[in-house]
Amino acid sequence: MRFLCDVHIPIQLSKRLAEVGHDCNHVNRLPGRWHTSDQDIARTVDLEDRILITKDSDFRDSCIVRRSPRKLIKVNLGNIPRNVLIDLILTNLKDIERLNERGRFLIEVDFDKLSVIELGE
Repeated sequence: MRFLCDVHIPIQLSKRLAEVGHDCNHVNRLPGRWHTSDQDIARTVDLEDRILITKDSDFRDSCIVRRSPRKLIKVNLGNIPRNVLIDLILTNLKDIERLNERGRFLIEVDFDKLSVIELGE
């Protein structure tokens, strides 16, 4: 799978995803780095068929209303320890992979659960 981690997602998550065999980039590696607009991030994610991992609720709204980004993991956990976030994502990679194969989706990550909304094509 291909991922893009937004600015408030620890770069260590992108490194761990790469270590387990996924193509993962971080916004801080894009030409505009943390100044890259949300619209440009969504466009990049969609063009490169990536899954955006973010804490930014604007992306959730855009995913539902504007249909971009097409594939989104919205983290609702605030400032949790990065190892907890990394473990949550890595533990659920098989489920994320199944969704990725089926089309558009929104996953919301909370302490006690993952909520999935399949958005079709």
